Amino acid sequence: MISRNRIRDTKRWVVKIGSTLLTRDGQGFDRTVLTPWADQVTEFLRNGGELVIVSSGAVAEGMARMGWTRRPRSLHELQASAAIGQMGLIQAYEACFQRCGIHAAQILLTREDLANRGRYLNARSTLLSLLQLQVVPVVNENDTVATDELRFGDNDTLAALVTNLVEADLLILLTDQPGLCDCDPRLDPDARLISEVRVDNPRLDAIAGGSVSGLGLGGMVTKVRAARLAARSGTATVIAPGKEDDVLRRVSAGERVGTLLTPVQGPQAARKRWLAGQLQVRGRLILDAGAVHALQEQGKSLLAVGVREVQGTFQRGEAVACVDEQGHEIARGLANYDALESDRVKGQPSAEFEGILGYLDDEELIHRDNLALL
Repeated sequence: MISRNRIRDTKRWVVKIGSTLLTRDGQGFDRTVLTPWADQVTEFLRNGGELVIVSSGAVAEGMARMGWTRRPRSLHELQASAAIGQMGLIQAYEACFQRCGIHAAQILLTREDLANRGRYLNARSTLLSLLQLQVVPVVNENDTVATDELRFGDNDTLAALVTNLVEADLLILLTDQPGLCDCDPRLDPDARLISEVRVDNPRLDAIAGGSVSGLGLGGMVTKVRAARLAARSGTATVIAPGKEDDVLRRVSAGERVGTLLTPVQGPQAARKRWLAGQLQVRGRLILDAGAVHALQEQGKSLLAVGVREVQGTFQRGEAVACVDEQGHEIARGLANYDALESDRVKGQPSAEFEGILGYLDDEELIHRDNLALL
């Protein structure tokens, strides 16, 4: 289980930066605050790390450009403000990281993108490719095409969903507060910082408060919810004071800064439990004895050459059962190809996929990281 000292060993981070940290008291995007963060992110990357930024600030920047002093209430005005502000937001990130010799990339997501399994996998593939290229993805809610209202604490939740998406080792939620305290430090000068707590601690619901800012939508309650969502993948969360100097370096060094919310289970155990018990099975793959042995005894991925029969109708990324020739279910996993594609390549080596399908997405029908033995 992760601890402060073990944070030093984490390699893939998601860092969420809120509106109050990125704006000059509501007067638009403050480009000067990005410079120290960009320096710390660059150092993290050059030490072998990978990092995704989930950034707020588009609506606030749009408000400043339009001369609006109050956050719009209507959906179409919020969408317009986000569209206007997104230009300045990504320009600022690109300029800061170019100065450090690092490329940034813009990723706009909606809840629908992460709910639809095919789009989820496409977003995941894109993000992982960018991380492999040592590019910093800057993720934001695609507010301009949202079909529902911009909801409370949206980017905290989005950060947690991105954490699950890329299987990050650590989620860092930067805020204008010192971390999670036992009561609101803005109202009680005797409030004490909670240095470390498990996400399943029932006290968290009682002590987390709401936002008093007119810009950001998130309060501590949304950060606690985000931490619990990230914990489903076994990922720890740090709620850290974004206005303090070198905060990312200090977190990386294992310093007791902010609040560490630890998951109940480790990453591998949490993911395997989710695969085995939380997903609805859409189809079945009947395996030969060699494939069963490779899965059970060698911990390998499932290759098409070991599949004798494909049953059911499933899409890429949906859960399927792996069954031996006697009908015993031995594993469950996420399919890299849909039912029709799987049926066409069953019994064939991966080298034949391109000739049969006209393309090669993955060499395995199910990768071992997406497979849970039963």
